[in-house]
Amino acid sequence: MTDTSSIFDQHLPRTQANFAPLTPLSFIERTAEVYPERLAIVHGALRQSWRQTYERCRRLASSLQRAGIGKNDTVAALLPNTPPMVEAHFGVPMAGAVLNTLNTRLDPSTIAFMLDHGEARAVIVDPEFGAALAQALRLRQSSSPLRIIEVEDALYGPSAQPLGGTRYEDFLAAGDPEFAWQLPGDEWDAIALNYTSGTTGNPKGVVYHHRGAHTNAISNVLEWDMPKHAVYLWTLPMFHCNGWCFPWTVAARAGVNVCLRRVDAQAIFDAMREHGVTHYCGAPIVHGLLVNAPAQMKEGVPAGIKAMVAGAAPPAAMIEGMEQLGFDLTHVYGLTEVYGPATVCAQHDEWQQLDIGERARLNARQGVRYHLQRGAAVLDPETLQPVPRDGETMGEVMFRGNITMKGYLKNPQATHEAFAGGWFHSGDLAVQYPDGYIKIRDRSKDIIISGGENISSIEVEDVLYRHPAVLAAAVVARPDPKWGETPCAFVELKSGAEVTPGDIVAHCKQHLAGFKVPRAVVFGELPKTSTGKIQKFELRQRAGSAAAIDG
Repeated sequence: MTDTSSIFDQHLPRTQANFAPLTPLSFIERTAEVYPERLAIVHGALRQSWRQTYERCRRLASSLQRAGIGKNDTVAALLPNTPPMVEAHFGVPMAGAVLNTLNTRLDPSTIAFMLDHGEARAVIVDPEFGAALAQALRLRQSSSPLRIIEVEDALYGPSAQPLGGTRYEDFLAAGDPEFAWQLPGDEWDAIALNYTSGTTGNPKGVVYHHRGAHTNAISNVLEWDMPKHAVYLWTLPMFHCNGWCFPWTVAARAGVNVCLRRVDAQAIFDAMREHGVTHYCGAPIVHGLLVNAPAQMKEGVPAGIKAMVAGAAPPAAMIEGMEQLGFDLTHVYGLTEVYGPATVCAQHDEWQQLDIGERARLNARQGVRYHLQRGAAVLDPETLQPVPRDGETMGEVMFRGNITMKGYLKNPQATHEAFAGGWFHSGDLAVQYPDGYIKIRDRSKDIIISGGENISSIEVEDVLYRHPAVLAAAVVARPDPKWGETPCAFVELKSGAEVTPGDIVAHCKQHLAGFKVPRAVVFGELPKTSTGKIQKFELRQRAGSAAAIDG
């Protein structure tokens, strides 16, 4: 409560003249005013300026309001990384509504659940996903009306299953390009709804506020020293944590959104050469795709491209491969609940003098808090006291500050548990080093307990990635009658690699204590999410009954 007795609070009111809610919507407003003719979006033959983009976003907001959609109404988007997805990140909240970007690889029943749970009033859909949405609509439990807005994309072609909705371009044409949108009444107002992966039970709806979206967008700029007019390639799905807030970040820098319908090495390298790409993000699988591409595909790629990796620590082979490409790799870490990345492995100049193994060790750490995150620490989950900074004592990674969700939609119990003690509990187990850098050891559910000894699956995976034949690896617990659990390694080999399970086990024995070495090795393609993360829950199911190859 304000102390009105203080001289600094008497007759010094908060007014429109000296206070405005923080929102990323202010970024596109300023950029369209200052750099109206600068390039904003590239998609195939399309070249769209910031003035045009701002006008289209205002048209979208205007038409939504005319359709009766406004404050705190949910608008879902089932879209790839195309211009309408960029526009939705501004046009939907300009109407006062909340944007729910749906994972385009979800099954129809899950999409139906999200549409119902989020109480969507409208959905913007790409032609590629018309059939999936049609099936989801049939599976909905809610009888509330849902407005369908159908995008057309020349790079894809007509929808295999038109839904009888309004054409996106017609919807925008009916809107006002000068629509007088308003700042949120409170920066705590919701701007976006993102669902967690939901590997057990129904996914949870994570609610973002304007303040957090604004704050993380600016933190992205600071972590990368992102220059004005940066050229950003959309390899990261915009449906994932709102593209780690980069739709808003690019607008803040008056940059260029180079759209990409799907991740493909040839398309990525072509875009980098043609458009002078300066920045891109992705899971390790995306960077690995580029590192392992044929040499001729990489010719003429601009040097100095900045890449951001999250989802798993970059192994030495990836760091070395990125350096050979001339790319500058930054490792970040976060969760949906903290708007995507919320810590960064901030590099030091002296690290460049170290050998690749030591650089990989340092860069594999999840790092320190983002500039504008209040706190990121490894705490004892029982006492909430910091663990010793010895690089050995494990605790749970916890966050607090503006880059943290409002909570879980319609789930007060989960929200209460997540924020117990005034910290967001990530569920990730980690250590903290003397320099303050955090290193994740495992998810609490991924620790393998073998004969009473705790084994970090991440530690074993780090060793597997050091083998030159390994493209991707994941380690899970396999039931064992004697030890309770033993490590089971699932390994995806590089194209043309010839290696035996015994070779993999022998490699691990050189770097790990005996009880940590995988007792079984399974070769094959690893199941992955649409964002490139390996689906360990599926591998756990396989390990429970898999005819794993004993090493």
